[in-house]
Amino acid sequence: MSEQGLAKRVRVWDLPTRVFHWALVLCVVGSVISAKVGGNAMVWHMRLGYAVLALVGFRVLWGLVGGRWSRFSSFFYSPAAFLRYLRGRALPGDHFDVGHNPLGALSVLAMLVWLLVQVGSGLIADDEIATTGPLIAWVSGDLSLAWTAYHKSYGQWGLLALVGLHVLAIAFYRLRQRKDLIGPMLSGDKQLSSHIPASQDSLATRLFALTLLAACLAGVYLLINVAPPGV
Repeated sequence: MSEQGLAKRVRVWDLPTRVFHWALVLCVVGSVISAKVGGNAMVWHMRLGYAVLALVGFRVLWGLVGGRWSRFSSFFYSPAAFLRYLRGRALPGDHFDVGHNPLGALSVLAMLVWLLVQVGSGLIADDEIATTGPLIAWVSGDLSLAWTAYHKSYGQWGLLALVGLHVLAIAFYRLRQRKDLIGPMLSGDKQLSSHIPASQDSLATRLFALTLLAACLAGVYLLINVAPPGV
């Protein structure tokens, strides 16, 4: 067997990406549950929404400067590569099994965009009972009500659909293709050919990621506490 054919443990998902992933799972699940409970739980619904916004902001930044396989540059495939993936005819340089495959990459991007719109609509929402978004004073009443209706209907249903598809994809790869997607998102490593480059995951990169997350949290705090027009 050639050196390129030898398998080894390769760091694919750096720690910041893994922490982001599981923190987002907890926040989204908690946000959905608190919305269903209503009442006093809406305080936590809002707080979790702010956390989701900070996490998504961090992931966007980390998609530009993070580990190799966490960067958005690794998400994009040529049309020919996409067709090869759908046909199950990967070439050695396609790396479909390393980071996100073409469909997985699209699902991640769709989830990030959907969450941004969903949280954004929540920031200007008004349930006409006891809860209003912190930026409601910046928009008209009609616009607020329109986005509130979206937040409670299409936004919520779409989010649940994306989460459901994500879970089904994990089950499909596990049961039909014998590929474990959860394990690598816990450990960060995959058994891959020795020539596959690893993601950088050092103490320095982790501290840098923590700085970016702190900046995103500060940005969200400033956003939700900004004074409304005329105040």
